[in-house]
Amino acid sequence: MQTLFLRGPSATLRMIIFVIISLALMTVDHRWKHLDAVRNTLSYLLYPVEYVVDLPIRLYYWSEEVMSSQQNLLDENRQLRDMQLQSRVQLQKLDILEKENERLRKLLSATPKTTEDHLIAEIISVDVDPYRHFIVLNKGTNDGAYRGQPIIDAHGVMGQIVYVNAMTSTAMLITDVSHAIPVQIDRTGLRSVAFGTGQTDYLDLRHIPHNADLRVGDKLISSGLGERFPRNYPVAVITKIDRDTGETFIDVRAEPLAQLDTSREVLLVWTQNHEKAMPEPEQPAETPDKDAIEKPVEEPDKEDVEEPADAAE
Repeated sequence: MQTLFLRGPSATLRMIIFVIISLALMTVDHRWKHLDAVRNTLSYLLYPVEYVVDLPIRLYYWSEEVMSSQQNLLDENRQLRDMQLQSRVQLQKLDILEKENERLRKLLSATPKTTEDHLIAEIISVDVDPYRHFIVLNKGTNDGAYRGQPIIDAHGVMGQIVYVNAMTSTAMLITDVSHAIPVQIDRTGLRSVAFGTGQTDYLDLRHIPHNADLRVGDKLISSGLGERFPRNYPVAVITKIDRDTGETFIDVRAEPLAQLDTSREVLLVWTQNHEKAMPEPEQPAETPDKDAIEKPVEEPDKEDVEEPADAAE
């Protein structure tokens, strides 16, 4: 008698086969990076899905702006004009100070201070895993973004990009348990490292001796060590100092200054070691002689991203 249903391998055997295939693919991808092209292709396909998922939030903010009363808009416009006037006054002072600083550097034959390039990016999604503090930005390699690139908002350092594809990039926030950033106390210049704790409201400063000059309210700024984050960007403010005599080091906690939970736009920062990608100039109508063109020197590939914790050390 012919059977109506064919019996295949058991569910347990199929699960074991799938697990083995997954481990093999992860090993191949980690060692030889053969799946980058596949991920880039999938990013093109999934970008419309990410956009559609974020569309209700966009519509909410758009409707909120449309439904605002005219009086509120007039008040907000008046406040923005006042802030713009104050900002212009401050910019004039900063311009004077910058020119004076440049003159002093010339007198001292010092190296001129480098300025970083910035690019505004928008957060299109947030990782829902409570133990992973990751965000997805709408800028990728097409915009010059790179792995390890720092991101900031209007208040302070937010984190760094850990994965980038053609149209989007994924950034790790400074509060993630795998992240660490070299900092220093703005008041005293004491250097330390701020570690993420998995909580968005505080960072840990470890291995600080009892005789260190610390106060609640001291501001932490990026020290620039490790050449990952640029110098002198605000990071956090010390909120707790526990000097337990039974411990080798004191317990110091700091609250991040960046609005990690509420910011919608961030700034991508190009550091001194990475120049912002510029559009290629147009080719002239007449092609010059090939022998007169010097071939560019091919630089060896460099590993752009280190583990955040290793970079801090």
